[in-house]
Amino acid sequence: MNTSDELTVRQEKLKRLKELGVEPYGRKFIRTHPVKQLIEKFDTLASSENEVSAAGRIMLIRGHGKASFADLQDETGRIQIYVRQDTVGEKGYQIYKLVDMGDFLGVRGTPFETKTGEKSILVKELTVLSKSLKPLPEKWHGLKDVELKYRRRYLDLIANEKAREVFDKRMRIISAIRGFLNKRGYREVETPILQPQAGGASGDPFKTRADALGMDLYLRIAPELYLKRLLVGGWEKIYEINKSFRNEGISPRHSPEFTMLEVYAAYADYEDMMRLTEELVCEAAQTVLGTVRISYDGKEIDLSPPWKRITFGDAMKEKFDIDIEKEGIKSLKEKLESAGVKLKDKKLSRNQLIRLLSELLTGELPTFITDYPIEFSPLAKRKQDKPEIVERFELFMCGCELANAYSELNDPQEQRERFREQVASREERSVDEDFVTALEYGMPPAAGLGIGIDRLVMMMTDCQSIRDVILFPQLKGQAAREK
Repeated sequence: MNTSDELTVRQEKLKRLKELGVEPYGRKFIRTHPVKQLIEKFDTLASSENEVSAAGRIMLIRGHGKASFADLQDETGRIQIYVRQDTVGEKGYQIYKLVDMGDFLGVRGTPFETKTGEKSILVKELTVLSKSLKPLPEKWHGLKDVELKYRRRYLDLIANEKAREVFDKRMRIISAIRGFLNKRGYREVETPILQPQAGGASGDPFKTRADALGMDLYLRIAPELYLKRLLVGGWEKIYEINKSFRNEGISPRHSPEFTMLEVYAAYADYEDMMRLTEELVCEAAQTVLGTVRISYDGKEIDLSPPWKRITFGDAMKEKFDIDIEKEGIKSLKEKLESAGVKLKDKKLSRNQLIRLLSELLTGELPTFITDYPIEFSPLAKRKQDKPEIVERFELFMCGCELANAYSELNDPQEQRERFREQVASREERSVDEDFVTALEYGMPPAAGLGIGIDRLVMMMTDCQSIRDVILFPQLKGQAAREK
């Protein structure tokens, strides 16, 4: 039967259900147990001959004549149901014969085991809860279906158990992160998504217009500058799990809309944040996966701390024989190009630097790159003994940047000057005077940390594309796909 014929048949079944007096889009249904609990308590329930009720989607129908088996699936699992005309009655069986795969059904009956040992429910009463007018998808195959599963994630979740497992782990990872930080006295806060000035990170913002305010606003590229305002306000340990946006390219590791964790602690420095990162990632892995040894893209990764640390200068010396301290950052671009590294921009940008380090560190897992040149870090504090270097690290794992942190610059005069240098070099549109004003009231010495949640979930679920860990990823429209 082709799709068009099946749609017609389902519409006819919908009409027939209504003629039988059935409301095909039902109402509240009381379940005694989710499917997983039914299976876990099955022996006790079966021996007591208690009636149970369950509800879910019909995933498979097999049978003939006046008896039929079907699989009923809810979010916790799947169980077999057995429907017989002499048990549900003639009208009940008429209704059941109008049920298709994909329909939601509520059932009441007694648990029993078939001759083959299959845990099942002998249905005594059934209720149609939602009639599906389109057939369920077959198993995914080919590029066309990959595109479809991102656009219609609800179908992917129905058909693909691995997708459900990935997103269940994502929720648990985020929950574990919250639990870790809450136990250590951090407060969870919320800062604006719409901002009058995009700042706190490098990246192109999305621009919008607030008619009621008569002003342009930007979707935040990072919450950093607002979170540091809260340090000025007196809170000492804060975090936000936030949505941020950057109007840039889409790739297996980049999405214009992404989830990020940012953490700030007063009276701390970037060394403290390195230890916090190790502990946080390990606890999340242990809590969700039951181990700190994970597998990603065929590589076995031991997350047990301490992780490898190497300074930016040593990494450049090791890979390209460039001595940053002696030759200076200005010669870095020329030296890299002479070493065969292809760079597009006239000036070496932070994003180019991250791509370069990602390529270098594909096989070194996990690794902290520390102590960056000040030119790449306008919000970080200088090292006391090396003022041209800042106290900053980035975490790389499987050739992917996962975290960024530094000892925060809290000198308002130096911060204003660094902003002005960024504006002069066109890396920033304007100086955020309100943030500088906040610093002028005094911000305690502090350290901040940002972790890409989507990428962390990728690593812990062995997914190769960021779209596989975002429920509804942004995708190109039809016109853009056809170009």
